[in-house]
Amino acid sequence: MAKLFINERNKKGHIHPEIYGHFSEHLGRCIYEGLYVGKDSEIPNVNGMRRDVVEALKEMQIPVLRWPGGCFADEYHWKDGIGPKKTRKKMINTHWGGVVEDNSFGTHEFFELCGQLGCKTYVNGNVGSGTVQEMSEWVEYMTFDGVSPMADLRKENGHAEPWKVDYFGVGNENWGCGGNMTPEYYGNLYRRYQTYVRQYHSDAPIQKICCGANGDDYFWTENVLKTCTAHPKPGDGFMNGLSLHYYVVTEDWKVKGSATDFDEKTWYKTLKKALYMDELITRHGAIMDQYDPDKKIGMMVDEWGCWFDVEPGTNPGFLYQQNTMRDALVAGITLNIFNKHCDRVKMACIAQMVNVLQSAILTEGPKMLLTPTYHIFHMYKYHQDAELVESFVEGNKIVGTEENQVPEISESVSVSADGTVNVTINNLSASAGVPVEMVLTEMEPSQIEAAILTGKMNAYNTFEEPETVKEEIFTDYKADGRKISFTMPACSVIAFRIKG
Repeated sequence: MAKLFINERNKKGHIHPEIYGHFSEHLGRCIYEGLYVGKDSEIPNVNGMRRDVVEALKEMQIPVLRWPGGCFADEYHWKDGIGPKKTRKKMINTHWGGVVEDNSFGTHEFFELCGQLGCKTYVNGNVGSGTVQEMSEWVEYMTFDGVSPMADLRKENGHAEPWKVDYFGVGNENWGCGGNMTPEYYGNLYRRYQTYVRQYHSDAPIQKICCGANGDDYFWTENVLKTCTAHPKPGDGFMNGLSLHYYVVTEDWKVKGSATDFDEKTWYKTLKKALYMDELITRHGAIMDQYDPDKKIGMMVDEWGCWFDVEPGTNPGFLYQQNTMRDALVAGITLNIFNKHCDRVKMACIAQMVNVLQSAILTEGPKMLLTPTYHIFHMYKYHQDAELVESFVEGNKIVGTEENQVPEISESVSVSADGTVNVTINNLSASAGVPVEMVLTEMEPSQIEAAILTGKMNAYNTFEEPETVKEEIFTDYKADGRKISFTMPACSVIAFRIKG
């Protein structure tokens, strides 16, 4: 038996809602068809945004959305995506599938979408192929409330009031697709470009995000921070976040493996790679502590998730993949890790929201389905804006294969403002259930609600059978004083909400 001890009185940090963020790139069918169909579409929409997708995302309580990339961001020129749609420039999306990008979804459409979702905005600027002037004018266009060339242009294009940009990324993956730069070179570019991300609203400042590392590239983190913090020492608002990108790739970048056809050996190999996120955050965080001991700079894991081979018969540049219980466990493990590192991790964006990589939603024409990953985010949403509290598992067995061993249980616990205790617990075993005894330090539960997501390790939803894997009410537990006992099925995630 595994014993989960919870000290609901020992608060460890605040879980920022933005940890549960999402990412939408001009890639495959993420934006076009997935989020945006245009006002004239037969698919029900509000100002061009799919009604069914927006409603599902609102129910999931999406806190922040990143756009327009990704690699696409560093070849995106924002003026191509404003004004009458018939006069917007067309381009070839050289990164993703070689298809025509008609720029019908641009700045105005992004803010319309975020308005419908009720979420914060994260705009990624172009450093790789763009100029300081271009970036400066985009910020002016979006946020300046006064008389200026860009503010006037925004008004001419139908939006009198400025928008709120909550986060602005100064480049993306500049160590790779964003320019193949050295950390010192990018660090100096960051110092220059961020200067012109003007703060036009003192009561609503833009949070500036610096391009951080790819996976375990600690050299990049060290040297970007060293360059950026060299004399003269930057003042407050110079850097609010440093990004980190990490994808769970089971085999290698050339042959990533099937999203649905895998065995137990591959299952454990995948989950072990998901658990590696904890080491990445710890080690990058230790470097950040040298330059930012007060943790004013957030670690922004703004690209993470599973990356497998595309579904057979689909455009390899569209990165469309199915989504199984394996993806659900990767999401559950990763979000538990983010929660436990909430002192440093201030935002994260899973890649990507619809029809690309580890999606929450898949669409096919007018049809839509919710993936196992969607259900994880829905079950975990109560952690948003809650306080992380102390928890640990006693008797946490090791499961897996000789090459890839993982702990049987992954968990995190928080307390909401109203005192509700939120527990998310994962059983990483592909084949064995595990009895669990959960013990609270002081609280005797008076009301318990629980949900479960479970199924065979490679189970997934299709448009013909969209509810093969779905969140269900869980009642198979026994409460006795401060103890709650239950058995977790193999390959499962359970979320408790406990009130005293």
